Amino acid sequence: MFETVANDDDRGQVGIGTLIVFIAMVLVAAIAAGVLINTAGSLQSQASDTGTETQQAVANQIEVVHAYAEDTEEGPDGFDELNLIVKKSAGSDVIDMESMTVQYTDSDDSLTLAHDEGFETEAGTDDSDDDALTATSDRIQLTIDLDDSEDEPNVLSPGDSATVELIDQSGAQFSYGVTMPQTVSDDQTVVDV
Repeated sequence: MFETVANDDDRGQVGIGTLIVFIAMVLVAAIAAGVLINTAGSLQSQASDTGTETQQAVANQIEVVHAYAEDTEEGPDGFDELNLIVKKSAGSDVIDMESMTVQYTDSDDSLTLAHDEGFETEAGTDDSDDDALTATSDRIQLTIDLDDSEDEPNVLSPGDSATVELIDQSGAQFSYGVTMPQTVSDDQTVVDV
């Protein structure tokens, strides 16, 4: 069954072969461990970045405190300004209004508006800036110009509705539904929406 080795010079070759196979297995295991550690580090970094982005998107929220449409021009065209009084939610970071975009969608249009090109901001309280929400007590009036031109949303008429989506610098989104009353008197220039 077993072969007896008669020559003492041949006995060491079996030990050296086993040693070479063992060293090769250790090297393969070391390389595999290195790849696993590198992959784990990369995945941990990606997970950390995703967690931070998600936290900002969830925590950075804008709230609309009050909204109204205003008819600033004479004539029967409709309400040509939409005003939103906004504040930041508790726990939010500073919200930069200049880097914010507004997605305005109604039955005819879907427009992306940028600061000073589709909407303007104005400080709503004496101690707040007009370009950033830094404290929860800050209020900013965001005014969207409404016109029937190609690059501005349509004017609001009685019974109209629209959706205004506010997107801040972190990508956090807040959606607000605007619904005009069914009837508005001719002398009424401001309407809560």
